[in-house]
Amino acid sequence: MSVKDKNYLQQLIKKLQSGDISDDEIKFLSNFFSNQNKNKEWPFDDALKNELKNKIFNSVTSKVNEESQKNIKLTSFYKNNALKYAATALVLISIAFVWKYNSSEYEGADVKISTNKIKVGTDKATLTLEDGQYVDLEKGQVYATKNVKSTGDKLFYNNRINLKPKLVYNYLTVPRGGQFFLQLSDGTKVWLNSESKLKYPVNFIEGENREVELVYGEAFFDVSPSSRHNGALFRVASRMQTVEVLGTKFNIKSYKDENMVYTTLVEGKVKVSNQSENVYLKPNQQSQVSLLNKNIILKDIDVYNATSWVKGVFSFEGKPLKDIMKVLSRWYDMDVVFANDKIQNIKFIGVLSKNQNIEDVLISIKESGFINAYAIKNKQIILK
Repeated sequence: MSVKDKNYLQQLIKKLQSGDISDDEIKFLSNFFSNQNKNKEWPFDDALKNELKNKIFNSVTSKVNEESQKNIKLTSFYKNNALKYAATALVLISIAFVWKYNSSEYEGADVKISTNKIKVGTDKATLTLEDGQYVDLEKGQVYATKNVKSTGDKLFYNNRINLKPKLVYNYLTVPRGGQFFLQLSDGTKVWLNSESKLKYPVNFIEGENREVELVYGEAFFDVSPSSRHNGALFRVASRMQTVEVLGTKFNIKSYKDENMVYTTLVEGKVKVSNQSENVYLKPNQQSQVSLLNKNIILKDIDVYNATSWVKGVFSFEGKPLKDIMKVLSRWYDMDVVFANDKIQNIKFIGVLSKNQNIEDVLISIKESGFINAYAIKNKQIILK
């Protein structure tokens, strides 16, 4: 490093420590740390380096919080250790991840990346028409008929009333590694999460209740009010339950590999029913229906954690690592193996951007000290 470069770096360090530093200067320091990690060129002691990393971390994440319209907060992961929580700050939002590593820079005895075919999820789905024909929907591809149009990442049905007594159904299937938006013919908006399938009529019948089925997976509904449809109710059937609404916003999570069905109410009022009982949800409440004993449990929750995936982030509060990795495995279309069973139940709090590369996530978790190592081979992750 030249004397001139070292002097400039010292000036930036003073600005960072005083808080009087610009976005471009923070970016320069961030890039310097990334490059230094590769070529080992650091002109100051390690204590100062660690102090500066923390200051850059705090500075960047503060700007993220200020600019975020949804008040997305950079939080910490916490390890549940009987009587206390050991907190470690992690960089979990992609735009705030200031120490960017790639596999060649970060490989070592505790990290092994032979091949990495894990990609960030994207907008994609398969539309099944009434005649059984399949249509692949992906970004950049336009599909249109007299009843429906897709822009490649969204699907819109024409606002038409079916005057015939027979309903014609379509299916929208979102694979692992995908998500998709759907607007039904009545104007109801539906966001489908990864590994989900929805059955719905192409057009609803005038004067009759509107009914759809979440075959499996997760969906967020913004229902067109019944007042716009002559009082017609809107119902969503899923495993072991039916949700009935007049017009509201709610989330249903009903995955095939889980023994619970979760319904979370954001706005309005819904009735959740199964064969044994009915419960009414108020905003910020969640019903949990057990597939084992058929019981319905009602809880007050923070709905943001249950619905943030619609806005492009995953929010976890007190979730064990095994549950977090299950969510991520659907979005990244990957398999996760725990070589160390003890780490499965470590509980975390944190927010992840859905646009974040899987290696960034893994590095953050490893930097916390809660896992010793990880390996990536093709589309499989091994946590140790």
